[in-house]
Amino acid sequence: MKLHDNGVFLTDKGPVSEEEGIKNGLSKEEGRKGTIAYGILSAHNRSGDEENLQIRFDKLTSHDITFVGIIQTARASGLTEFPMPYVLTNCHNSLCAVGGTINEDDHLFGLSCAKKYGGVYVPPHQAVIHQYARECLAECGAMILGSDSHTRYGALGTMAVGEGGPELVKQLLSKTWDVVRPPVVAVYLTGKPAPGVGPQDIALAIIGAVFEKGYVKNKVMEFVGPGVASLSADMRIGVDVMTTETTCLSSIWSTDSAIEEFYQIHGRPEAYRSLQPEKNAWYEGCIELDLSEIRPMIALPFHPSNTVTIAELKADPGDHLRECEKRAEVSFDGQVKLDLVSKIRDGKVYVDQGIIAGCAGGGFENIAAAADILKGKSIGADEFTLSVYPASMPVYMELVRNGAAAALMETGAVLKTAFCGPCFGAGDTPANNGFSIRHSTRNFPNREGSKVQNGQVASVALMDARSIAATAANKGFLTGADELDITYSNPKYFFDKKIYENRVFDSKGKAEPDTEIRLGPNIKDWPKMTALPENLLLKVVSEIHDPVTTTDELIPSGETSSYRSNPLGLAEFTLSRKDPEYVGRAKAVQKAQKAIEEGGQPAEALPELKEILSSIRADFPAAETSLGIGSTIYAVKPGDGSAREQAASCQKVLGGWANIAKEYATKRYRSNLINWGMLPLRYEDETLPFSNGDYLFLPEIRKSIEENKDTIRGFAVGEKGLKEITFVLDPLTDDEREIIMKGCLINYYRG
Repeated sequence: MKLHDNGVFLTDKGPVSEEEGIKNGLSKEEGRKGTIAYGILSAHNRSGDEENLQIRFDKLTSHDITFVGIIQTARASGLTEFPMPYVLTNCHNSLCAVGGTINEDDHLFGLSCAKKYGGVYVPPHQAVIHQYARECLAECGAMILGSDSHTRYGALGTMAVGEGGPELVKQLLSKTWDVVRPPVVAVYLTGKPAPGVGPQDIALAIIGAVFEKGYVKNKVMEFVGPGVASLSADMRIGVDVMTTETTCLSSIWSTDSAIEEFYQIHGRPEAYRSLQPEKNAWYEGCIELDLSEIRPMIALPFHPSNTVTIAELKADPGDHLRECEKRAEVSFDGQVKLDLVSKIRDGKVYVDQGIIAGCAGGGFENIAAAADILKGKSIGADEFTLSVYPASMPVYMELVRNGAAAALMETGAVLKTAFCGPCFGAGDTPANNGFSIRHSTRNFPNREGSKVQNGQVASVALMDARSIAATAANKGFLTGADELDITYSNPKYFFDKKIYENRVFDSKGKAEPDTEIRLGPNIKDWPKMTALPENLLLKVVSEIHDPVTTTDELIPSGETSSYRSNPLGLAEFTLSRKDPEYVGRAKAVQKAQKAIEEGGQPAEALPELKEILSSIRADFPAAETSLGIGSTIYAVKPGDGSAREQAASCQKVLGGWANIAKEYATKRYRSNLINWGMLPLRYEDETLPFSNGDYLFLPEIRKSIEENKDTIRGFAVGEKGLKEITFVLDPLTDDEREIIMKGCLINYYRG
């Protein structure tokens, strides 16, 4: 794999360096307009400015741990009907087993809203969000916005973006997604995969090469080159969905007869058109990848970029697993010891569990290949277990019809319905110190369901379904699919739409305004949000120095998902697995703000403020006349992972008014902060001039936002007075500045 240091032109001969292309008379300015991504973005831009885009999407999609909050926010902001197709799937809170009636109450809320506002409702167990979008929503040249980070349909010619809920609210209110035109990076594919190599292997190889370098961060990955044709539609889809883990903004692929056939199979031939870059298109960067060189891969705990080949791990398991244990010491702050070395038995690596599931692993070809590998074998009667979750009921039905499901069940594997649980810790949680291999999207700490604060720890490695099946055939001992001599049957897929016709509610875009919305007792409105004051006093209530802080650490997944329709209830879990003291500290500070809003004295609610306010008064005697008091957290690089808005909104509900970071892991997390009225501040130096528990004073912060300043003057408040600090505030759009000043997106739309 080769990563080009500079831009490239894509010519008839393949990628040509920027320097050589310019020498031969090629133009970067013209060439950048020749990418597939440029054309799709321009077709959806409403700004009239080709650099500062205002995008209207064609369709929206959400699942059942995001759509309640989105619709509640939109209702509070004046929603009357969905202005575009909006699909509400139910693939996260599908168990209906946690929190009493909560899950099913959310589902009935979604159905009633689909009727009232004119949407589409996919009942639980029918399809995971992204599989339904592939089968029924994607079309070449379209754009889809989803409230899930793995919203990626580029392999099908659709530019799709995963964002936090407030960005979908904007679309529902006929507003736009505002973004500076993103750079485009070519992924130039040659060759074809070797037997036993699957889409997850290709994806992990790419993620491992680019993540740490930030090579495609907030950029569009455009897959081109002769190697594309060697990949089936399902293979492309499996690679594409994992591009989220590179931190790219979106993805798009050139399309051909394989994608045309995909749309024909799914009864939507009109959705296809050929998408190809123009001759001499220019890309900001290029990843050259010979598919024939890829071997079965494994992403070890605790990130999809922690990759080695399975062969490398098997050759030296001790060093690799000990390195994971060292990382766990840092990630878990020494609270609990992870023991992976004990998984080495007679020089082999033993795993406790295999999972093939969700938007990445649950596709037809992945499961059919796993069935070929396991046919006639047994997974054994020991610790190892294997669960398989087809990504949709049509996929499941075809596996039943062609015998693959029976072949898997005969081995001792368990087939389950479409559910995203194993991906975020709500299904198939391993035993304490269990080691799970999964064809799913992420392997972040705690994401598999363990609770470090309770002394429970497990870990996940990501692998392709084929190698998981090979490991299962070897009764839990790690095995790459390339180690087996398998004849793959490659059965043809037949899509049967009858299941959806019988079960999915589709309003066909017609709203029924008289429909009463079903509001279960756990579904709560957002609490009142205060506008940004003239001056701001922040207490640092959590300080995190991990290289990356994921959204799973900011607001844990798993059982907390049941409370995502209850802002106050969910907020109690904020940072609970990373900094359990955070909620109490934030609430203590929030009492001071509430005292101000009720006309009282903040120091009476929080006595430590007496000295703090006295120090501020010495240099800023008038500051208290318009002062807000809240909390903030510091993290080196927060926001990797999920698009879930609750990673930000829970902080806001608890009185948070800012984040401070060296950098933000993703655009979507920074957007979530802004949409909830929080300042996305940055401090670039390695040594911090403040610590957890310190107070920071931001004088005239509202004026600074109004004047669009890119640096914010602040002070650390200490025993010896005020020490000046300069924070960076990266550019905000006019709307973003107004949202922050109003206190949140809801206030912005209320006027």
